[in-house]
Amino acid sequence: MEGELGLRERKKLRTRQLIAETAQRMFAEYGFDAVPVAAVARVAEVSEATVFNYFPTKEDLVFQGMEVFETELLAAVADRPAGDPVAAAFARFVLQPRGLLAAQDDDAARYLTGISRMIAASPALLAREREVLARYTASLATLLAEDTAAEPGDLRPWLVAHALMGIHQSLIEFVRRSVLDGPADHRHLAAEVSARGRQALALLEQGLASYGARPARPDETAGPRRHALR
Repeated sequence: MEGELGLRERKKLRTRQLIAETAQRMFAEYGFDAVPVAAVARVAEVSEATVFNYFPTKEDLVFQGMEVFETELLAAVADRPAGDPVAAAFARFVLQPRGLLAAQDDDAARYLTGISRMIAASPALLAREREVLARYTASLATLLAEDTAAEPGDLRPWLVAHALMGIHQSLIEFVRRSVLDGPADHRHLAAEVSARGRQALALLEQGLASYGARPARPDETAGPRRHALR
């Protein structure tokens, strides 16, 4: 019985993967808005109902890997060693090259460019991306509130979650601009993302007290001007 259940689950995983790969290939070729779910189902040789059983919305066909990312991110923060700040645990996870950024080949670079162009051109996908990132932020804030035994109304877990997820979102947008402005050197992009992420995290760790303070102009340091009488 256990073996039969394992076989059934493996078949479901293969079906899910086939649908996702088929959809992403078609979206990259024709554009997200131009490809109906029925067409994805037809090419994948499944029913449209089967597609929606695995992916509740059409947008989930693009962002289907983000649930795993959220789970792993929360685990990385929750399981950090004693004495380890939240920002350090977050940095270790988020700044680690993964997926298309970790793949140093031309096929990965072309696919990254294609999916970046597809998301940037679709208001529906951009809206869905914002929803997913907002969910990440809420999940992280809830975890931090529980982890620090925050009192009700304590804004600090939400502040930290928004700040950290803001860095993550900024890095996503940086990668998208880089590949769309191209041609970008895909081999160096992961290193640049890591460097910019560390720079942003350093700013958070140092605090915002002096950030953006404008230097005084020479005429302001010389004291009040004396106006000649006419």
